[in-house]
Amino acid sequence: MSAPSFSPNPLVVQQLAPKGVLRAGINMSNFLLVNGKTESGDPVGVAPSMAAEVARLLGVTLQLVPFANPGLLADAAGTDTWDIGLFGADPLRSKTTAFTPAYCEIEASYLVPPDSRLKCVTDVDQPGVTIAVFARSAYGLWLERNNQHATLLPCDAGGAALDRYLTDKVDALAGLRPGLIGDLAKAPGHVILPGGFMAVQQAIGCGKGQPEAEAFLRNFVEDAKASGLVANLIAQHNVQGLSVAPAA
Repeated sequence: MSAPSFSPNPLVVQQLAPKGVLRAGINMSNFLLVNGKTESGDPVGVAPSMAAEVARLLGVTLQLVPFANPGLLADAAGTDTWDIGLFGADPLRSKTTAFTPAYCEIEASYLVPPDSRLKCVTDVDQPGVTIAVFARSAYGLWLERNNQHATLLPCDAGGAALDRYLTDKVDALAGLRPGLIGDLAKAPGHVILPGGFMAVQQAIGCGKGQPEAEAFLRNFVEDAKASGLVANLIAQHNVQGLSVAPAA
């Protein structure tokens, strides 16, 4: 489980950390990748640890830049707010961000009421079905592109989506499977449908037009998976429901 040890081209350091500081954008709403904070308030988890390893290889200082949700992190691309961003890769986000292959993935599924006629994920996309979803999440963006018949009810936070699902008698709540398992505490008797409608691909992004930096980050992610670093970080942070992504 050794960490990657290759050295970057000096041009990579110039592209990613020209002032000797690597600013890493972190999505604070993903409890699988950020599951704690230090005494000073810095995020702790798999994503911050991955960012720390990138900074170590570059030989620079790490500065974590927290964002309340992935939409805000994505919006900050190209604004000189972060140098790398650790969040879900998505075709819409790829218009402004160059993503590595995924280093880990998280299955997304649905929570449904106890008496629901929906028995599997393929039953959900049909006329008359309503789905509460965290707006601009990676799985929410996927549903916007791929859902054809059901009605999406976007909410500004995962908790807000759960509340709407429960109070407005919505047919299904879309979410990451580990989060849905936690939601069962507020929705006893409700059921998580077997399987998943997609898997969120958690990756590392950087600004476009930096081919050397893109190649470095791509190689880092593949080495981190192959060496066991990602699996080790998942175990170290005691995260359930997060899987190492397959080799690209």
